[in-house]
Amino acid sequence: MATRFELVVFGGDPIRMRAIGEEAFEEIQRLDGQLSVYNETSDLSRINARSSVEWVRIEPRLFALLERAKELSEATGGAFDVTTGPLLKCWGFPNGAGSVPSPEAIDTARAAVGFEKLSLDPERSAVRFLHPGMRLDLGAIGKGYALDCAVAILRDAGVEVALIHGGTSTSCAIGSPPGASSWVIALPSATSDSTAAPTAESRPRCISMRDESVSVSAVWGRSFREGNRELGHVLDPRTGQPTQSARTAAVVLPSATESDALSTALLVLGPAGIGPLLAFRPNARIWIDDQGPYTHNFTGAKA
Repeated sequence: MATRFELVVFGGDPIRMRAIGEEAFEEIQRLDGQLSVYNETSDLSRINARSSVEWVRIEPRLFALLERAKELSEATGGAFDVTTGPLLKCWGFPNGAGSVPSPEAIDTARAAVGFEKLSLDPERSAVRFLHPGMRLDLGAIGKGYALDCAVAILRDAGVEVALIHGGTSTSCAIGSPPGASSWVIALPSATSDSTAAPTAESRPRCISMRDESVSVSAVWGRSFREGNRELGHVLDPRTGQPTQSARTAAVVLPSATESDALSTALLVLGPAGIGPLLAFRPNARIWIDDQGPYTHNFTGAKA
């Protein structure tokens, strides 16, 4: 998944806590070997290499993740879509710094994108591409899924207080730290990467979490400049273009799998996505750029 994971855990014997933490990290490492597009021997690479010509059988847990990704794609009107691999490659991601492709190249890549072109056979737990050149990329959901799996291991082992994150963009809180009612997490400002002097509006906002996950998607990170525009690796699957609807989007939900995917969708949709996202997941708390939190009582103004 090409990112750094860190864990803080409290309670009990330190040696036992360390062993539990190592087990959680081993699960993340296993999933990296399964889900990473950077690993040529991963299950995802096998799907990408063979699914255009034949059905590829995969383990049930990975199949269930793809089914969940399909549900999230449908719920967001295609703003989240794990079939964006051809577009990422077209724009020079994920292995490069990025560059503007020709309109013809974008059209060709777009033709190979869309969850309706991915066939899932639940009886055989098998996958098949319905268009040549398709390529899955789980970068917008895999990290959250790996964190959910790690949290499950921690909870099964009896851990009641912990904080784990992947790349600082997705964090999962279990319980609350000693002497506090919740974990406090800082959200980056929409101007976090600018050269402008900090202002009251640009300082990080802090949120409280207990038994929840938060994911932040942003334009910067993997991005490049073209004229006066900053073009990032979060692409709109519907247009084939880097999203320009917002600079940051954050989503808090019980599931890191969903917060990861839906923060990406919100970044693509911009403010227009606030209402639909909260209708889909009424228990969500969301921030877009430096505005929020928006909650289920959102009526078009700040909650």
